[in-house]
Amino acid sequence: QVQLVESGGGSVQAGGSLRLSCAASGYTYSYACMGWFRQAPGKERDWVANIFTGGGNTYYADSVKGRFTLSQDNAKNTVYLQMNSLKPEDTGMYYCAAARLFGRGCGFASTYKYWGQGTQVTVSS
Repeated sequence: QVQLVESGGGSVQAGGSLRLSCAASGYTYSYACMGWFRQAPGKERDWVANIFTGGGNTYYADSVKGRFTLSQDNAKNTVYLQMNSLKPEDTGMYYCAAARLFGRGCGFASTYKYWGQGTQVTVSS
């Protein structure tokens, strides 16, 4: 059974940084892509970033481009989301997800079969 365990969330002031981790129970390179999504209260779950685990290519939502960096450590079966220059609008529950098939595309939540339990990020102004 695939398990994804997120960690690293917390509360920071605007301009601060956090690093989220997502530890996978299987080999990260066995997934077509791994992604991060976030959900603010009362809003839909939005794509933040994803990585093609085979080649390491990363993609970001415009709202986080230049501030967030997604990376992977295959030896630890872990992906990381480094978040810098955080803004109050980055607040939400952050979810890690993994997909074995590209499906509709790695920017879509429906592509992902496996999800973590989420980690809360709160950014105060």
